[in-house]
Amino acid sequence: MGGFRFGTVGTPKNKPKSPGGSVGGINYLDQIGLGAMELGWVRSVRVSEKSSEAIKEAATEKDIALSVHAPYYINLNADDEEWPKSRQRLMDAARAGHNSGATDIVFHPGSYFGAPPAEVLKVVLPRLGDCVRELRVENNPVTLRPETMGKGAMLGSLEDTLEMSALEGVEPCLDFAHLHARPGDGSMNSTREWMAVFNSYRNALGDDSLYRLHCHLSGIAYTEKGEQNHLVIAESDFNLAALFEALLDVGAGGRILCESPTLEEDALFIQRTWLEFSNR
Repeated sequence: MGGFRFGTVGTPKNKPKSPGGSVGGINYLDQIGLGAMELGWVRSVRVSEKSSEAIKEAATEKDIALSVHAPYYINLNADDEEWPKSRQRLMDAARAGHNSGATDIVFHPGSYFGAPPAEVLKVVLPRLGDCVRELRVENNPVTLRPETMGKGAMLGSLEDTLEMSALEGVEPCLDFAHLHARPGDGSMNSTREWMAVFNSYRNALGDDSLYRLHCHLSGIAYTEKGEQNHLVIAESDFNLAALFEALLDVGAGGRILCESPTLEEDALFIQRTWLEFSNR
């Protein structure tokens, strides 16, 4: 597979009704030839111990690599009153995720609230480091992955996520569509620009880091302010060939999870395209 597993963010659209939920999604992804799934716990983390066991068992049996998308309402830059609630959501996702067999916990890092990124990171880094320390005390080995965000007002530039990843147990979730949409001018869509991203990534996190990338991919609509909504890749201006040229050039591997509206259909398209590229 050229070092990548492909899958969906959330349960695939066309999975059979029975079994339902994540277990059904895992079985279905295995049937159609995909190898990864991100559990979409984006509203809240409500998963029983029994469900966690069933998810872990199914993923192990079918060899589907699992991650979690933690609730949207996490903000590492929340005020002192809100932060404990944000922290709890992230920790709940990390604990339930680990119990369900997930290795990586993806989350939206929050907002600048108009402050300069350097100031915001002074608040964010100690908070995030504290979360990892508590998880390690519990023998929870998950990697926390702040996602690159698609709007310039949001905490989550490539540089922000690399700064956060100086902490042990933290690495970025590279959302390629968000990175393309964030500047708002159609840039970040050429092999040269992607090579610069991967070189920055390697310089910050070491050569090995490129073999365990955790990525989101879809088409995207955007304005000069950044992301509007996700699109099917073929219906967008996203240059998949340019991205894949760069990924091949640096010998990258890991997971690429599709967030297009058609989920598994576009994930299969992405996987087919990757195989064509890597077998040339």
